[in-house]
Amino acid sequence: MSIKFNQKTKQFTLHNCDIAYVFKVNELGFLEHLYFGPNINDEDISFIANVADRGQGTYLPYSRRECSLDTKLNECPTFGRSDYGEPMLAFNFEGSRVLDLVFDGYEILKNKEPLLGMPSLSGGETLVITLVDKVNNTYVKLYYTIYDNLNVIARRAEIINKGTKPFVLDRAFSFALGLHDKDYEAVTLYGAHLRERTPQRTKLPHGIFTIDSKRGITSAQMNNFLAICRSNTTEDSGAVFGFNLIYSGDFAFKCEVNQNEELRIVGGINDFDFAYEVKPNETFFTPEAVIVYANNGFGEMSRTFHDLYRKHLINKHFVNKHRPIVINNWEATYFDFNQEKLISIIDKIKNTGIDTFVLDDGWFGKRDTDTSGLGDWYPNTKKVNLRELSDYLHKNGLKFGLWFEPEMISVASELFRNHPEYIIKAPGLDQCLGRDQMVLDLVNPKVRDYIVDVINNAIKEYNIDYIKWDMNRTLTDNYSMILKEKSKEFKHRYVLGLYEILDRTILANPHVFFEGCASGGCRFDAAMLYYFPQIWTSDNTDAYYRTKIQYGTSLCYPLSSMSCHVSVCPNHQTGRTTSFDSRVNIASLGAFGFELDPHNLTVEELDKVKSSIIEYKKQQDLILNGDLYRLFNPFTANLFGFEVVSKDKKQAVIVVMKALNIPNSEAIRVYPKGLNPDYNYFIKELNLKISGKTIAQTGFILKFKEEDFTTTKINIVAI
Repeated sequence: MSIKFNQKTKQFTLHNCDIAYVFKVNELGFLEHLYFGPNINDEDISFIANVADRGQGTYLPYSRRECSLDTKLNECPTFGRSDYGEPMLAFNFEGSRVLDLVFDGYEILKNKEPLLGMPSLSGGETLVITLVDKVNNTYVKLYYTIYDNLNVIARRAEIINKGTKPFVLDRAFSFALGLHDKDYEAVTLYGAHLRERTPQRTKLPHGIFTIDSKRGITSAQMNNFLAICRSNTTEDSGAVFGFNLIYSGDFAFKCEVNQNEELRIVGGINDFDFAYEVKPNETFFTPEAVIVYANNGFGEMSRTFHDLYRKHLINKHFVNKHRPIVINNWEATYFDFNQEKLISIIDKIKNTGIDTFVLDDGWFGKRDTDTSGLGDWYPNTKKVNLRELSDYLHKNGLKFGLWFEPEMISVASELFRNHPEYIIKAPGLDQCLGRDQMVLDLVNPKVRDYIVDVINNAIKEYNIDYIKWDMNRTLTDNYSMILKEKSKEFKHRYVLGLYEILDRTILANPHVFFEGCASGGCRFDAAMLYYFPQIWTSDNTDAYYRTKIQYGTSLCYPLSSMSCHVSVCPNHQTGRTTSFDSRVNIASLGAFGFELDPHNLTVEELDKVKSSIIEYKKQQDLILNGDLYRLFNPFTANLFGFEVVSKDKKQAVIVVMKALNIPNSEAIRVYPKGLNPDYNYFIKELNLKISGKTIAQTGFILKFKEEDFTTTKINIVAI
């Protein structure tokens, strides 16, 4: 890994063993992108730059006609000085929107600096480029981080006001990347509640292709992940660029194919309903963006994201440790429970291998339905005695988990009656409701202090080991009494307020395991993984539909980040019935647990709970830390298939689901991936000894029961 600057050619080169990222300071003083892809030699490649005198081209007064910024791949494009493409940054200097950022200097950091106020990656070597607009005395620092063994460039920016007057940022994206031709397709993850992260593939047209969220969170409707690939890119071959934003609020990615048949990708905080004042001597920080390059298809891209987040983002205290095996009472009881019923569930599972009981919604305030009580985080003593429940769990060798929705407040709550000023509310209007609840104003420091005190005090008072942090609605009525006329800053400041709260609760309680949730997977993003080692992947626990949700999620996020539970049948979300074995096999492809009433299980199923936990614990290191290979795509086939291979190639597990049973159907053959061709392996279910080289080429036939939604699991061990 190295970062080099050639003083003669003014060329910067960032490269490791596999990739190179190259740009130069051109004759105009602007940063011109040259190359990003497989590693190349460190030599002058400025010959590939586009130099042309185009009709209707505009150019800077001190340049040649051939040097219009509209023909350049700019590292930090802005609007108003001959670049007509989508800008990375947009400013308002008391009416003037023209920015003239030129190179001012650079610095190489051997130790990556953390990002102030927001989650960011650790490690790597960082190049910092400083640009200056001398007229407005405004500086922009561009950060580029590269890693030794990961095909990743991390990007972010700092905007610094060294002038005497404030200015307004109308757009503050984290990166821009130019590519030399237009023949690309975009892969995105759309969805809805219960249908999160569905992949779709779109040919990029001339003009602008945009994905975004305006909901105040990353959302189930569109994840802040984007892949740009060739038309022939597959799971295992072809070039692909993967983009992900380490941020939990409104975002936008824009892809523009221009008149020069070139592609520009920009992305960051959504500039819709965004304007941010930067006062003299203040600095605005953009979130960090991750850009992955893979030359061997979507599989390699995903494995790079997975390794990056496990090594350099997710809480190091938990990322490599065995996860709690949870039973959550929500689908067992909903709001209808008391101490006796909870103790009965605990007694039923305490000898199964489940090690954590999580008490979900309904334990606090006057909370017997979802219409009241949020914000009143004291126990409803008519239903539960938390101290006694916690003591009972610990006495029986189990851990105690508790559900919170700290960002929310009910109309029918003591907190709202006492502090109506705590909510997000536009002047003169009644607040919109979602699930009969409103959202607390996290811009308000008093609200942040209240939430932090509630969580920290509850952890101490009830000896809590595990917290499930939920959020069941999106933002509306975006206004804060703290900001008033600066309401376009609100949604970004809300996210910063959330990060402050999480810093103050999680750092204060390093022994407590926090799981994220937002009506399931409606805020499933990399920034949340910085705080929550795992996130409830979806409220949809149907084993068949979970194959689709977990498949889409895996494009960017590791299996260790997906909280996956076995639930009852018929399934509460789809009404579908699947076998207990299928539910276990699909849930085992992540952080494993249960979401059911154990009293409704047969004796045989209870025995399977025990045996499945024993097996999962044996394979937990493999599942949480291994390399994922996707074998079958449930969106295009009647099959779903994941294979996970240990880093040392000595162990692998394959899980395949056949959705609909087709009479007299053809044989289903699977070809294992990622094995060491020089190793010999034993495949337990086939009673077969075979080399990795041979089995990768011959494959083998899978056996299924003659029923719908059946799974098969194959264990492969080196001998």
